[in-house]
Amino acid sequence: MSLYERIGGAVTIDRVVESFYRAMDELPQAKTIRAMHADNLAGVKVVLKKYLSEWTGGPALYSPVKGHPRMRQRHMGFAIDNAARDAWMACMDQALAEHVSDPEARDTLRDNMKKLADWMRNSE
Repeated sequence: MSLYERIGGAVTIDRVVESFYRAMDELPQAKTIRAMHADNLAGVKVVLKKYLSEWTGGPALYSPVKGHPRMRQRHMGFAIDNAARDAWMACMDQALAEHVSDPEARDTLRDNMKKLADWMRNSE
């Protein structure tokens, strides 16, 4: 069973992404990473939902439209330091805690996202 199926599929991905961006608007430590985004988050939410679907073993919704993720390359225009990584993870941790009920699946997803967030750092 894929991680996508274990967490609840598209419904859970949708809820996680919506909560993630809500946390970005609400958490004081996320102010700097929220400023890296446009005022209207509709487009980036769609992209993240597609990415997470594919990344967790669900339907390939991202790569047919965007190609190879090249996540680090796509984010090079933003200064991502330890504080930005930690703020991003705080938002994601909150969203995962709210919507992924299986603790083992949540921990696996969180560990994978932490590795991705660490890899995205590009400044001191």
